[in-house]
Amino acid sequence: MLTQSPPEILSLEEYRNLETSAETKHEYHDGEIIEMTGGSINHNSILINLIVLLKLALRGTNYRLQSSDLRLWIPQYNRGLYPDLMIIAGEPLFSDNRNDEILNPCLIIEVLSPSTSGYDRGDKFRYYRSIPQLNQYLLVSQGEILIESYSKTSENNWLLQEYTPARGIISLDSLGISLNIADIYEGIDFNLNS
Repeated sequence: MLTQSPPEILSLEEYRNLETSAETKHEYHDGEIIEMTGGSINHNSILINLIVLLKLALRGTNYRLQSSDLRLWIPQYNRGLYPDLMIIAGEPLFSDNRNDEILNPCLIIEVLSPSTSGYDRGDKFRYYRSIPQLNQYLLVSQGEILIESYSKTSENNWLLQEYTPARGIISLDSLGISLNIADIYEGIDFNLNS
């Protein structure tokens, strides 16, 4: 009978040191290290489209757009995660005065992958909801034109709105802007996902 060794548990400081020199990114789950995989061409194309659209729409505002190279620290759950995109209102709050680990996004966007969509909708969303500043969470499908937007309506209540091609525009109420759904999916070949 084969037995599996328990995963190595690292302290937060050991994890941070590992991430400084690692060639790939890892999430930190209360001492357990989870290696992150790369994305597909559609995943990356959707992210690039969103970065361009959001950067232009937020020009001259007090919002900062950040990519998955910046780690989000979630103290309540002792988690270090790398959302695909985050937007911060005003100045970033850093964890332990580290400029590579923030605490306060107001909007998080994840482009769904088949292997992580359950996690993005489940546990990860639970972790994200513990962030006091978070007001909106977007899940962007790469398999079809579909965006799920969760907006905080009160302390523990979130409203789901689905955006399909028929809606045309997605409202990012937490930022006071709207984006054209067709622009988010520009150049995406859904046949590449099959």
